[in-house]
Amino acid sequence: MFMNDALREGVIALARAAADDILAVYDGDFAVQHKDDASPLTAADLASHRRIVTGLSLLTPSVPVLSEESKDLDIAARRQWSRFWLVDPLDGTREFVKRNGEFTVNIALIEDGVATFGVIQQPVTGGLWHGGPGRGAFRREEDADIAIRARVPAAAPLRIAASRSHRDARTQAVIDALPGAEVIGCGSSLKFCRIAEGGLDLYPRFGPTSEWDTAAGQAILEAAGGAVLDPRGRPFRYNQRDTLLNGDFIALGDAALRGRLPA
Repeated sequence: MFMNDALREGVIALARAAADDILAVYDGDFAVQHKDDASPLTAADLASHRRIVTGLSLLTPSVPVLSEESKDLDIAARRQWSRFWLVDPLDGTREFVKRNGEFTVNIALIEDGVATFGVIQQPVTGGLWHGGPGRGAFRREEDADIAIRARVPAAAPLRIAASRSHRDARTQAVIDALPGAEVIGCGSSLKFCRIAEGGLDLYPRFGPTSEWDTAAGQAILEAAGGAVLDPRGRPFRYNQRDTLLNGDFIALGDAALRGRLPA
């Protein structure tokens, strides 16, 4: 198996170092630029990107890295990759700009289109989650790993993660289809972590996200017994298309909940 304990710890150390770089910017005054798609960009995004890309290149020199901040790669070239790192150096830049703490560092290993390992680090709290299918899912506390599991079977009252920055009519239809459910606001990839540890039950997302937004969270959630499914009920796969934009999806702690949702 490509992933081993030493590599896992190396990636976790990188995520923590990137979090420190982010906090160095967060704790001071920072400027906000905007990319071509109008999404915000700060010095924290770039510092984290540099830290992670450099570190991964040292840990695994033969494995390419695809980061949100270095995504302008030749499509034909990246489609030849059977194994690569998929990175969001700062997931939730809008939350960063709002200074609400709900942003993360996401690092995922993709093998043959499957997210096989993921690390999610929350800089402000120090919270860290990691895992992958067949490896288990864990929350790292101090230097100890606490195994986590999604809530299966789901029980009332259901708890639905709804983005603070994105809410539309289709998301509301899912909420309406589950009367009595509690709606909980949560930013960035933290939604996947909360589902993986049983604190939330589902996260419907309609509208564009990018592959680096979901890969680490999917690896951890699937390891915890949950699923990230497209509208046809298929698990998400990565680097399979010309675009790096995801389609609609729903993240579930208990996949059986999908049968209760609108088509």
